[in-house]
Amino acid sequence: MTDEVVHVSAPARLHLGFLDPGAHWGRRFGGIGLALEEPETRLAIAKSDSVQVTGPEARRIEAHLAVMKDRLDLAGGYRIHCESAIPAHAGLGSGTQLALALACGLRRLEGLPLDIEGDANALGRGKRSGLGASFLTRGGLAVDGGKGDEETPPPVVARFDFPEDWRIVLAFERDAAGIHGDAEIEAFATLPRFSREAAGEISALTLMQVLPGVAEADINLFGQGVARIQALVGSHFASAQGGVFASSRVAQCMECLADLGAHGIGQSSWGPTGFAFAPDETSAKTLVARAGERGATQGLDLQIVRGRNGGAAIERREAEPVPVRRSRTG
Repeated sequence: MTDEVVHVSAPARLHLGFLDPGAHWGRRFGGIGLALEEPETRLAIAKSDSVQVTGPEARRIEAHLAVMKDRLDLAGGYRIHCESAIPAHAGLGSGTQLALALACGLRRLEGLPLDIEGDANALGRGKRSGLGASFLTRGGLAVDGGKGDEETPPPVVARFDFPEDWRIVLAFERDAAGIHGDAEIEAFATLPRFSREAAGEISALTLMQVLPGVAEADINLFGQGVARIQALVGSHFASAQGGVFASSRVAQCMECLADLGAHGIGQSSWGPTGFAFAPDETSAKTLVARAGERGATQGLDLQIVRGRNGGAAIERREAEPVPVRRSRTG
């Protein structure tokens, strides 16, 4: 009998901005996010006599596995290979996607129903945003309604397919990391309260520019809304991260791309990853090439990606047989 392997691919996400980190209307944070085709976290999970974890993020996977085995009362071992991982601490939701990819794959392997919200809570994800968890079931551009009194991730209150032709230019700074862990908790605790006026403006921009821009595939309207939201949010967090952008190199690149005609420049979450939007593949390639000619991409890796309108792919397959090596004689 051939062993079965569950393959999971979970999408990265852009965090385009908070709605109300100050909780002026009772619910805290709220956010706008977009699922991406790349980068993604890919896991292969099979039953085994012992726990064997290979590939990047092995320690984090082992920790998540221990939580899920206890949560689901599973006694057996598992062989898990991480084929690829979303870059950690880059503002792309790597922690949530890794944890929930493992949870979803384990449940599918064991024939158990998915429980993304419950698993997110058990694994310590979704404390501020419900976007990462929602992108496991469906992609696109989504808005969550902020954290209330419930322990589960915030509810998604709006969701649209992202235009197929549009492209996102990502700018990664090599060997750099955004604020995370205890430093992130401290930053939220020490920053002044987000202003009511800024929260009101961001909410209006989301409802009257960002969402209509996506719904009507109007990249100018969409980009204007995103850029203004990013300016408001970035200014608030500037004292914690050293500027509107966490990376001066990314900031220079984003300013150059905006000057060249890119739409909706910004930084995802705490960064340092920057992003900009283009109406199609050709325009995106032209933007990247011209930014390179101006010297604005030095020390950065730029990648052109699509939005992702579907959720995680979870596939159950038979393990490929290991070929028998035969010795040759004579």
